[in-house]
Amino acid sequence: MVRRPVAWVVAVVLFAEAFGVAAVNWFLGVVVDRQDMSLAGLDPDVMSTSSKIGGIVFGLYFAFCGLVALLVALRNRPPAGFGRILLISAAVVHGLLGAFAWGLLGWVQFLFMMVVLALIVLLLMTYDRLPRTAADEAPEDAPGDGGSPLTPPPAPSAS
Repeated sequence: MVRRPVAWVVAVVLFAEAFGVAAVNWFLGVVVDRQDMSLAGLDPDVMSTSSKIGGIVFGLYFAFCGLVALLVALRNRPPAGFGRILLISAAVVHGLLGAFAWGLLGWVQFLFMMVVLALIVLLLMTYDRLPRTAADEAPEDAPGDGGSPLTPPPAPSAS
């Protein structure tokens, strides 16, 4: 089955992406901090600090998404509740980042974002339906069970 390997790959990719995003933003913060220029009158210290904080927050977001994927891989159960919402939001973020990457960076970065998006969607879709058991395959209209759940039971007789 492909579910667990996909979950492992998604977890590794998201952890690597979390580290990469945090490191790039931290580096950009250091670069801005070491220069003595302002952008449209903004304080370089504020820009440096906000870049570092943004990198940490975005890195933690991707790390938490990676943790959800890791738990899916370890438990072999679908993500539920907040974890599923978090993975869906990560898919949306990768779609948006892919659109920006196509316009600003190039097709290689766009391709990377689309591969990560496809992996996250594959993770969500492979766990969409749980495997059926023998009890699930029993006929629903067995004799003596009162019929379909949509029809009311027969009225009692007055005899």
